[in-house]
Amino acid sequence: MAAVSVAYLPMRVFGISTVILLSIVDLGWSQVDVPSTQTANLPMFRPILLGPGPDALINRIDSAGLIKQGQKDAAIMFSCTVKKTGEVLSVSTYRGTPDSKLLEQELLKKLSAAANPKFIPAIYNRMPVDAIYYGTVTFAIVNDKPRLRIFSNQERAELVKESDFIGPQPFYGADSKFNGFHYPSNESAPVPVDGSAELELKVDASGNLQDLKLLSEQPPFLGFGDTAFEDLSRAKFIPAFRNGKPVACDVKLPVYFNVKNF
Repeated sequence: MAAVSVAYLPMRVFGISTVILLSIVDLGWSQVDVPSTQTANLPMFRPILLGPGPDALINRIDSAGLIKQGQKDAAIMFSCTVKKTGEVLSVSTYRGTPDSKLLEQELLKKLSAAANPKFIPAIYNRMPVDAIYYGTVTFAIVNDKPRLRIFSNQERAELVKESDFIGPQPFYGADSKFNGFHYPSNESAPVPVDGSAELELKVDASGNLQDLKLLSEQPPFLGFGDTAFEDLSRAKFIPAFRNGKPVACDVKLPVYFNVKNF
């Protein structure tokens, strides 16, 4: 899955805040490669987390450098596949605010294979699993100093409130039949084109998909919505977390299709 177009998200959606990671970070969750003898000590569910310490993404982004380059208040959403080892694959950025290009470039740089970023992997049924992480990065200048936050969700209402909320994450394997997103196979377009779809999901506190609706697709009638719907309908999820506990939720999920990545 890759991003190909940018939709604008008004900066008023994001409140100004101190430099902090809005994700449930617990040092007891810091293990990445877990021997089978230790799985009994793992939680039933755990979402992908950015993690603490100097190697965490929030601390690797050069916010001071962004100011020097001229970056103003900005925000951008991103997603990436995170393997059970914590390695990052398939990074996409989208829905950036106007003039967020420098922030986007810095984010992509720090999530690149060359940077070798590591996340704390997802857990399902006490076992590490590959899953997709959805996040939002906000950048602001307050009193001539940079303020950077990374939220583990893309819900506008949650971002406005700066909630302690992590959105549901589709995972691969185990009880999930999800195996990624696929480019539509049809002959509706004379040449392959980039596209996108947005879906609304209802996921219970155990990660089961309860309802799925297609909200929009661009361009229409080329199969992007149907394909995204079919791919997600097979998925189970790491449930959403609020204040450290799994909860049921209703969220909107964007899916982007870039021809060169299929």
